[in-house]
Amino acid sequence: NGVWDAAIRPGDRVVVIGAGTVGSLAAWLARRIIGCEVTLVDIDETRATVATALDVPFATPTHVRAEADVVLHASGSGAGLALALRVAGTEATIVELSWYGDAAVSLPLGEDFHAKRLCLRSSQVGMVATAQRARWTYRRRMALALSLLANPALDALIGSESAFDDLPETMARVCAPGHGGTCHRIRYPER
Repeated sequence: NGVWDAAIRPGDRVVVIGAGTVGSLAAWLARRIIGCEVTLVDIDETRATVATALDVPFATPTHVRAEADVVLHASGSGAGLALALRVAGTEATIVELSWYGDAAVSLPLGEDFHAKRLCLRSSQVGMVATAQRARWTYRRRMALALSLLANPALDALIGSESAFDDLPETMARVCAPGHGGTCHRIRYPER
């Protein structure tokens, strides 16, 4: 949905901020749009390994190139969203993929936001993206997502795995502060 909502066009300069599972998947998809220059940005330099495995250039916030045509923000932090506003070019679109729950996020809307005429758009998976909604069902979108996830390159996102029966202990571990992994795979019992 985030890539659809961003309306990325061939040749666009795309910056994806946040190299977790959502950001990495968005960068991987955007990189497959012909001619696009995509950069995946994260404060954690160890995530460059996943970016390399996905064939997506990586940068830290201090080394990301500005003047992006499209910015996808998936870091879940106010600082990441502020960075998105800074690296967006004139009349660029910033698509917010993060979920903040009930947390308030402060944005520097007095700086380049108005002068550059930036567009800030939200995206989430609860509805099919606007441009596809008339023709795409949830089932069709899910089938596409699952077919794309079958690509072996995406195994780079799996940082750990455990058995379904171990789920209570696993959830306590992966939800604990400081768990730096990307995606945790659950192995379901065979039927």
